[in-house]
Amino acid sequence: MSYAFYGFALGLLLVGLRDLLFGFGEIRCSMTYMFEYPEYRRVQLPRRVARLYPSYGLYLYGEGAYAQESRGLKLTGAPVLFLPGNAGSYKQARSLGSVALRKAENLDRPIHMNVFTIDFNEELVALYGGSLRRQTQFLHESIKAILRLYKDRPDPPTGVVLVGHSMGGVVARALFALARFNPHLVSLIITQASPHQAPVLSLDPYILEFYSRVRQRWATSAEDLRNVSVLSVGGGHLDFQVRSGLTALSCPNDDLNKMSVVATAVPRSWLSTDHISIVWCKELVLATVRVLFDLIEPETGQFTESPQKRMSVLNYHFFRHPVLKPGGAQDDPVTFSAPPEAWKEVNTLRLFYSAPKEAQVKYFLFALSSRRKAYSHFHCRSNNMDMTSWLYGCTQMSGSMCVQAVDLSSQTELLPVYKAVTVKISELLSVSHLIIDASNPSGAQFVVECELQREESLTVSVQVPHVLSSGLTVSDISINSSGLLHTLQLQDFHQVYQAFRITITSHCKTTKDRLPSVYRLRVPWFHEDSFDIASIPSVSEIYSVLHSSCPDNASSALLQLHTATNCQYKVSIRTSFPKVLGQILRFCGPVLPVYSAVMLLLMIGAQLSSIKRSGHPVGIQESMSKSLQLHKLELPILLLLLLLRQSWFQDVWSSLGLPAVDALPLNSAEDLSQDPKAFMQEWPRLLSPLLCVLGASIAFWGSTVLRVFVYFLSFFLAPLHRPSVSRDCGTLGLHSQILLIIFLSVLGGVTCGALALMLSSLLHLYRVLRLQMTERSLSHMLNLAPQKVSQNSENGFGASDGHSKVKECNGSHLLSESVLQDVRDDLQLHCSLATLLTFTMMLSVPSLIHWMHNLRYWIHLDPDPCWPHTVPLLISSVLLIGCNTHHLLRSKLMLNLTLHLLLPLCVGMLAFCPLHIYRVTYFLSTALTLLVCSCYF
Repeated sequence: MSYAFYGFALGLLLVGLRDLLFGFGEIRCSMTYMFEYPEYRRVQLPRRVARLYPSYGLYLYGEGAYAQESRGLKLTGAPVLFLPGNAGSYKQARSLGSVALRKAENLDRPIHMNVFTIDFNEELVALYGGSLRRQTQFLHESIKAILRLYKDRPDPPTGVVLVGHSMGGVVARALFALARFNPHLVSLIITQASPHQAPVLSLDPYILEFYSRVRQRWATSAEDLRNVSVLSVGGGHLDFQVRSGLTALSCPNDDLNKMSVVATAVPRSWLSTDHISIVWCKELVLATVRVLFDLIEPETGQFTESPQKRMSVLNYHFFRHPVLKPGGAQDDPVTFSAPPEAWKEVNTLRLFYSAPKEAQVKYFLFALSSRRKAYSHFHCRSNNMDMTSWLYGCTQMSGSMCVQAVDLSSQTELLPVYKAVTVKISELLSVSHLIIDASNPSGAQFVVECELQREESLTVSVQVPHVLSSGLTVSDISINSSGLLHTLQLQDFHQVYQAFRITITSHCKTTKDRLPSVYRLRVPWFHEDSFDIASIPSVSEIYSVLHSSCPDNASSALLQLHTATNCQYKVSIRTSFPKVLGQILRFCGPVLPVYSAVMLLLMIGAQLSSIKRSGHPVGIQESMSKSLQLHKLELPILLLLLLLRQSWFQDVWSSLGLPAVDALPLNSAEDLSQDPKAFMQEWPRLLSPLLCVLGASIAFWGSTVLRVFVYFLSFFLAPLHRPSVSRDCGTLGLHSQILLIIFLSVLGGVTCGALALMLSSLLHLYRVLRLQMTERSLSHMLNLAPQKVSQNSENGFGASDGHSKVKECNGSHLLSESVLQDVRDDLQLHCSLATLLTFTMMLSVPSLIHWMHNLRYWIHLDPDPCWPHTVPLLISSVLLIGCNTHHLLRSKLMLNLTLHLLLPLCVGMLAFCPLHIYRVTYFLSTALTLLVCSCYF
């Protein structure tokens, strides 16, 4: 393999990374601002709590006059508690708190909220799971402390509403897994970009244990927790840190109190946010605040305890947003008192009405008696965004006027530029006419468009191109729009690895008074719809990707076109190769460290094989080329998956206590060992070799960068060291190695295992630097040696004298060449080992950062994910400092054993580490231990 191949692989990686980070435009959220200086009043906690959690704190948010009034913590509002996420600040509550204060000031009712926030010391809980349980316990204590502040009120609150960002939302749900937690203390949880399905990175076992405990609690106690309402909001495509598929809640289908939605589908928002902006995005903050105020009972000033009302309010603000507010009367009959001239019957199939500037009362009637068999639906839309009733079904007529009707406006849906409603005619058996209220009492101008529809004539199926077509295959369809709504069923578009560029071209004869077109990608199995607005005529490009796959592949995504009448639309669908790469990184990017570690280990194996065969290790380029044999990695895993389909083998596997085979994130909903057909799907089988190539690219260029770094750093360190011509430079004696191992072990046990691991890796890197300096010194000596031989011949020495001098120089020259070759061999081997040790050190960095961040509170990291199982890795990294190719050549037996075991270790990493990245350290520790045995035994 040449540099060109790895450059091409790196190019693929960069194309996918560019699309992931920048492929969906910029953040279009409006910023929330504070009108007065924000203040955070610390709430005193019991001494026991303060002693147990010295790094955490509870605060009350306030501004201006409200902050002054609440100094004594004599509170009368409804309590809301904000939970920051991974490395989040408690001050992020200011967006929610400030908007809530402004809304309370503008209300006629004397109700308001008290917004509290928790300081979790900005811990990296998404990467280090050891603090998640402590945060959950502190949250429990904080809730009890908040409720104690209201104990003197006549109607004290019985619970707290939780709003959690990122991992804060996961901690909120974890409350219910505590043994002594009272579930009635929390009735509503709103989470923002929280990964409920699984952690983004599983760098330690504690975070997986935490998720398992939370998942088990909500699964086994689903009936007990039905009255707890949970709303999970995902950020959309701009959030590359927590993909929106992870924000979905796992709950029974009949539990309507657990709801998940993506920000692009939220009414009045319709936009994507990144992982941080979802906290301050004004559109989403307003929706959240409206929900909270609508849930406050006017009589008590506290949040309602009715699950039905919570569900109704959440659906209104985050899902459909019909014109009737929750609790509004819609079953009562409606009577009309308009004069006869205000009524007009529509005898055609369509209505187009533009309201004049003058105020007037206007009603349009559509008779249904003669149209029930020919038409299935009635569709109407208007850019009059007043949230009032506007569609009725007449049940009693008097001449040309309707006397009594039922309100059908509850089925209205708010779209980005107008409201629309579609009713099924077959369900309106008691209705004789449909009534459209087009009155404009305020004189506002608007447009109303309505039509009778045949569903079968407005729904078209189109086959999407194959994902491997790379944009060469195009699916075209033309629509001569004679209606307002067309639906394209995108057949076989139901997997997350698919990505399409959809081009919609519109042409109209006239554009006067036409409403804009709205293109909606609708996903039936998850609330992740996205919208695009287009003027007429126009050419619009829509990039369509999914956040979650269809569970049973039974349905496909839909493209709804809200079009203009008498216009032509051409839709072209082609696969977007950059978007496909972006989806691969979005879903499988977290497993690339596993593939990189595998390729690094195979690269070292190729060098060991070369040492055994010729006595010299091959270079990085050649060793990586020899190690990139994908069939040796994929076939054993495929065989294992085939065997796991057999019940007897599953029984043997389970009886041995072996872990389940990790599926790639694309199939994480079901374990591959439990899905007989999963391994036969083309995508995972094609994807794994691609990930191997990308992992090899990362390993190759990472090794190259480290080699270049060592080369230039050695120039700066050379003046600080005496020149050396020995291959043993930078090594330690046996006694020094033993003392160093004891020191690092004690240091890791007393403080943090990652600290000891980092020091051992740096010591090995120092060995590489000394080898680089020695290699440069020997090369310089060899460059001078021929010049000395030439000078001795030209200085006029006698024949025998000159001959002996030249012979002596030539012997010294050959000796130097031999030593130089040995040093270069050791440098080649130790550069690869340094890359591998640096990789293991990087996996432990989150726990090291957490330890350093909390060093003022405690010295020992508890729990420590790097201790004590990294002790073999510490011992190996210290002993490898003194290893060289000569030692490996002497150990034929252990070297053969090591070479035979490296491939099974790599296969094991691919089988058991994609969803448990921390296991990579175990496999690498085993491999390095075998290498140490090859050096010393």
